[in-house]
Amino acid sequence: MARITVRVDPRHADNSPCDHVVKPSGQPRDPGSGCPGRTQFAVVCSEHGDVGEPQHVKVLAEPAAVEHRQEHRAALAAR
Repeated sequence: MARITVRVDPRHADNSPCDHVVKPSGQPRDPGSGCPGRTQFAVVCSEHGDVGEPQHVKVLAEPAAVEHRQEHRAALAAR
């Protein structure tokens, strides 16, 4: 059985991943990087893909990640 991971990923406004170095404000540290800036955080499951709606603050996305992770644990325990 493959390992299932649940993580919180930073995203741009168009929902593409933001792997650029950004300031705490979400704006890129390097203006020439082509990054429009981070605007949201999405919970991503390796089995289900995006889970729920993206949040504008990481601390609001983390509980959804924990909840989804617990759902997987409960499903494994039921087997």
